[in-house]
Amino acid sequence: MMTDRQKQLVKNAEAHRQLVLDAERWLWAHPQTGYTEWQANEYLVEKYESLGYELVKAGNIPGFYTDIKTGRPGPTLCIMGELDALDIANHPESVNGMTHCCGHNGQSAALLGLAAAFKEPGALDGLSGTIRLMAVPAEEMIQLSFREELRKQGTIHYMGGKVEFMYRGFFDDVDIAMMVHGGGSKTDIDFSCGLGNNGCMAKTITYKGRSSHAGGAPHLGINAQYAAMLGLQACNDLRETFQEKDTIRFHPILMGAKVAVNIIPDEMKIESYVRGRTIEAMKRENKKVNRALAGAALAMGAGVELCDRPGYSPEIHDPAFMKLVEQCCGQLVGPDRVDFDYEEWSSGSSDFGDVTCVMPGVQFSASGSQGTAHGIDYYVADPERMCVNSVKAQLFVTDALLSNDGAAAKEIIAGYKPQYPSIKAYFEAIDDFILDKDAVIYDENGNATVDFQNN
Repeated sequence: MMTDRQKQLVKNAEAHRQLVLDAERWLWAHPQTGYTEWQANEYLVEKYESLGYELVKAGNIPGFYTDIKTGRPGPTLCIMGELDALDIANHPESVNGMTHCCGHNGQSAALLGLAAAFKEPGALDGLSGTIRLMAVPAEEMIQLSFREELRKQGTIHYMGGKVEFMYRGFFDDVDIAMMVHGGGSKTDIDFSCGLGNNGCMAKTITYKGRSSHAGGAPHLGINAQYAAMLGLQACNDLRETFQEKDTIRFHPILMGAKVAVNIIPDEMKIESYVRGRTIEAMKRENKKVNRALAGAALAMGAGVELCDRPGYSPEIHDPAFMKLVEQCCGQLVGPDRVDFDYEEWSSGSSDFGDVTCVMPGVQFSASGSQGTAHGIDYYVADPERMCVNSVKAQLFVTDALLSNDGAAAKEIIAGYKPQYPSIKAYFEAIDDFILDKDAVIYDENGNATVDFQNN
């Protein structure tokens, strides 16, 4: 049963329904991948500024945030929407090989709807603290070589957009965070949420061989492709040593040999993640993976360069915050259309996990898609449910958190036990992932030195 206040919040959202639906379609038609989302950035900047918002822009990368002051002291709540699409050229509606087949277009459209709804008369009545609306780039951990080049240039320091925004200080004064992921194809469930999901680390593996004529003199070459295949087989043979409680995932992709068919390939690059339920498990199993990769290079007389980078930390939702969100969603659509599982764990990853390392956060899902997430059959089938309902639910949650002098938010914040006591301590922990190493080095006599770990 909705209160009179909640009924007014629904009206505030409905007043901007067409803005949200138009934004969802525009963003779907203009997909760009992480750290290149300038079209979406410019579109949304224009929309926010036309609503009267002053934006803090990231500058040399897409993304921005704006603060909504209630006029009363209290916690700062950050609500996010993601900008990036995926490389998936065989999607029927791909644009330049890219598609929003993870629903980020719906998130950003809903965030714009929130911005508009907060401008309605009385929208901030009874609220305390600050609402930070944040458009964030680069959630999908893809195009690792491109991001590594940005890192080397000093444009970014971390692969993921939220992690980069944390590094830039955009979360320094934030106390609690939430976002709604567009997705879910269940017709009888409007909102869902689990306890959390895996973290991941990013890996670029480069096998180095020696080129020669593939038909006339293969004995003079060292086949980097064969070394890579052997390395991946060794990693596959490790899978039974991964404990189920750690939910380890390793899913490499060969990036292709850059030579002709009649040349022994002298280089083969692989991109992959090591995912896991805890940072400790990821570090432990990654050592096994690196050992296997180095051993394969040694067996073939090849070299292998290991480049490990911090990816995303495990995402753990605060149960108390989940309970509040579940109640708000139930008040909007009915409790029978809400599915919150306080034990469910996903083996996927998101950089929202990095946020939950230092503050309470919940990322829940709004249904309305059809097809397979990250698949060629993914579409936004019902933007009313995915986007407009998302606006309403987030208005309900914001109101519940920040009303009554922010009592609910303050209680959640006080009861939360973060994995790290500060953002600084968090960065110290994830920086331990960084590895740049030629793991197998040969002397003039062909003797090898193998070193695949951080010193």
